[in-house]
Amino acid sequence: MKKTISYLSTLGCALAIALAVTSCKVEDPFVDRVVAPVLVDIVGAPFGAPLAAEPTVAYSAADAKVVLKARLLELDKTNILDHTKGIDSIPVANIPMKITLRTGAPLGEVTSNASGEVTLEKTWAELGLTAPKAGNTVKISWSGTHKGVAFTRFSQIQAK
Repeated sequence: MKKTISYLSTLGCALAIALAVTSCKVEDPFVDRVVAPVLVDIVGAPFGAPLAAEPTVAYSAADAKVVLKARLLELDKTNILDHTKGIDSIPVANIPMKITLRTGAPLGEVTSNASGEVTLEKTWAELGLTAPKAGNTVKISWSGTHKGVAFTRFSQIQAK
C-alpha cells in the first residue's frame, strides 16, 4: 500500500511539473511582436515567397542593371467568414519605402504607386558586387511605415 501511495504521489508531482513547464508562455525580451500593417510581396521571387522568411530573386550576372521591385498590399479581412469571398488584397499607394543593404548602406528611397508597387534600378556595383558571379548574393532590407506602424521585409538578390 505504501508503495502505491508513493508511486501515485511521485506520478502526481511529475504531472504537475510537466503542466507547469508546458503552460508557461515565454516572451522574447529582445523583440517586440507587432503584426505588420502591410504585406510586402517581393516581385520575381518563387511562388510562396511572401510566406518565406527571406525570398530570393535571381538576376543574370551579365545584366547591366538589376530592377528591385515589390508590391505593398493591405489585407482586407471584412469577408473572412464568407467562404465565397474570403480575404482581399488591396494595393497600398503613397507609402515611402527605404531600401538598404543589410549592412545599412542606403540604396534609395521610393514611394509606392497606385498599384502599390515600388521599383528601384541599381547596377551590380551599386549593390556591392563589382564582378558578380553565379551564386553571389546581396541581402536587401525594405522598410516603411503605414498607419503609424513601422515594418521591414528582408529579401535577397542572387546572381545567376
